[in-house]
Amino acid sequence: MSPADGVAPIRVALLDDCEMVARGVAAMLADHPGRVDLVEADHRLVVAQPVDIALWDAFAPGASAKDRPGAVDDSLVRRTVLYTWDVSSRSVRLAQERHLSGVLSKSASAGRLVDALERIDAGDLVVMGPEHEVTEDWAEGDGWPGRAEGLTRRQSDVVRLVVAGLSNQQIAHACYLSMNSVKSYIRAAYRTMGVSSRSQAVLWGVDHGFRHHRP
Repeated sequence: MSPADGVAPIRVALLDDCEMVARGVAAMLADHPGRVDLVEADHRLVVAQPVDIALWDAFAPGASAKDRPGAVDDSLVRRTVLYTWDVSSRSVRLAQERHLSGVLSKSASAGRLVDALERIDAGDLVVMGPEHEVTEDWAEGDGWPGRAEGLTRRQSDVVRLVVAGLSNQQIAHACYLSMNSVKSYIRAAYRTMGVSSRSQAVLWGVDHGFRHHRP
């Protein structure tokens, strides 16, 4: 995304966070001009201008989940994301309950943060820890498609993208994995699924509850 593409940068606000985090986010996003624009970063829980994504930490010192009831009651905010050091089942549950658009780790690098913000702006639900890959499906709570058949969560994520028609390179980009890791996950998943080709994997996935659409 860049001005040359004719696409405006994503307008981001950081809500009710400490100065250290605010300065850090400002510095990270400043390295990606044209893709994101941090328009507000202060201690308030409301924004003064329209923003595409608001970053909010319910678990920051002094913060309370009750401070942001419902989805986001601010008409100036398109999407709200839980931005926290605590990427865990607790934070994912809170995000689900509040109908937020994702959970992002404050330990994530600038590049991964910006990539995740772009996915969220496009409508994805993103959960991103400090090191591991992004996954978007959280509707199943503690379960995932293929779990009963023996697939791990990461294998399930990769199979979902295979079913959606993505190439290995596209899967690597979407999941923040190397090509070798993608191939390893696919081989292991195929063994568990009892298939030997991509077409067989797609049919198996559709039969076992994987959504057949591109992310």
